[in-house]
Amino acid sequence: MANQISKQILKTLLSLILFVLLLSDTVSSVRKSIDLKKPCKHFVLHLHNIAYDSDNADNATSATIVNPIGLGNFNFGKFVVFDNPVTMDENYLSEPVARAQGFFFYNKKTTYNTWMTFTLLFNSTQHKGTMTIIDANPMMEPTRDLSVVGGTGDFLMTRGVVTFTTDTFQGSKYFRIKLDIKLYECY
Repeated sequence: MANQISKQILKTLLSLILFVLLLSDTVSSVRKSIDLKKPCKHFVLHLHNIAYDSDNADNATSATIVNPIGLGNFNFGKFVVFDNPVTMDENYLSEPVARAQGFFFYNKKTTYNTWMTFTLLFNSTQHKGTMTIIDANPMMEPTRDLSVVGGTGDFLMTRGVVTFTTDTFQGSKYFRIKLDIKLYECY
C-alpha cells in the first residue's frame, strides 16, 4: 500500500516537473528581446493645440470642461478634452497626418503637472490605424516620456515611448508639442 502511494506521488511530481519544463520552454521561445537603441518604427510629429476662450469656437481644438478648484496656483483639478491636429512639420496649416483625441487633467498642487491619455488616429496615405498614449506629463521638464500602450491597424498591439518637447507656448491660447515616437514592439 505504501509502495503504491509512493509511486503515485512520484508520477505526480514527474508530471508536474514535465509540465513546468514545457511551459518555461514555450514562454522563453515566444519572448523576444527588445533593443532600446533600435526601435522598429521611429517618426517625429507635431501636435497643435488651440484652447477655446469663448471667442474662437471655429478654431479651438481643446476645451476646459472642469475649471481649477482654487487649490494653489497650478490649475489643480482643471480637466481638458481635446481633438488636436497632428502634422509632420511645425506648421499648423500643414495637412494633418493624424488627430490626437483625448483628455488631460492637472493633478499636482505644487507645480504644473498633468496626467493624460489620448489616441492618435491616423488616416493618411502613409499610415492607417490608432496609437494609444497614456502617462504623467511633468510639464516643467524640458522633455517628458509617455508610454505607448497599444494600437490598431498599422500599429496593432504596439508598445513604445513618445518623448514630448514643447516647441511653442503662447500663454493659454496655443501650444505645439514635438512628438518623438519610438516603437519597440511592431507587428
